Amino acid sequence: MSANTNAQMMLRALGLPSMLAQYEPLATQAEQQSWSFVQYLQQLCEVELAGRHTRRIQRLLTAAHLPEGKTLATLDERQLPLKVRRQLATLLEGDFVKRAENVLAFGLPGRGKTHLMCALARELILRHGYRVSFLSTFALVQQLLIAKRDLRLETLLRQLDRCDVIVLDDIGYVQQSREEMEVLFTFLAERYERRSLLITSNLVFSEWDKIFKDPMTTAAAIDRLVHHAIILELSGESYRAKHARERKETTKDKS
Repeated sequence: MSANTNAQMMLRALGLPSMLAQYEPLATQAEQQSWSFVQYLQQLCEVELAGRHTRRIQRLLTAAHLPEGKTLATLDERQLPLKVRRQLATLLEGDFVKRAENVLAFGLPGRGKTHLMCALARELILRHGYRVSFLSTFALVQQLLIAKRDLRLETLLRQLDRCDVIVLDDIGYVQQSREEMEVLFTFLAERYERRSLLITSNLVFSEWDKIFKDPMTTAAAIDRLVHHAIILELSGESYRAKHARERKETTKDKS
């Protein structure tokens, strides 16, 4: 068995795929440029570390289940209020996650709340390597109810706690039973001052009694979310209505 085959087998056994892919090209480069053994080893290690970082980020992106297409590159920041644009620049630094702060985006339907929060969440993965998960509030509540029924609520809460950031979309649409309200409140209380939430809502706080039914529970939920929170208020015209009008005008011009 050749030395080259032995090297390949050992790199596979050690779980070093990037080194395996690059050790021969780097050996050629090392010979041409008269690298020392230490320089060659350092380059191999850098290649492996870069490969591991890339693979980890890809795993995090896959696990986050963020909607396709809702990225920072596709976000038209010119349509955001000036204050929100300034807030976004600060949020992208990611320090709020270290402080376990929440970000709450309010606005009528079509104002870009979900796109903004998903774009922010994706950048938290790409730039900082945070563990993120995207969930509609309805889907989360159903998971919590099933877990409670099966006596697995604590287990599910521990699993969710592994995420540095959870994007909770459309919290205003949960307006159902008291049991649903209770499990949602349990989830919010569990993350309080420990982990971050990115929340979108069509309802301002004064209307959250539609979600939690009970005034005391509503006040307690708002208190926990706002205590350490950044509020983003998205106003202006609906993106969807604007795009529909622009498409209509373009079609008219072509006809």
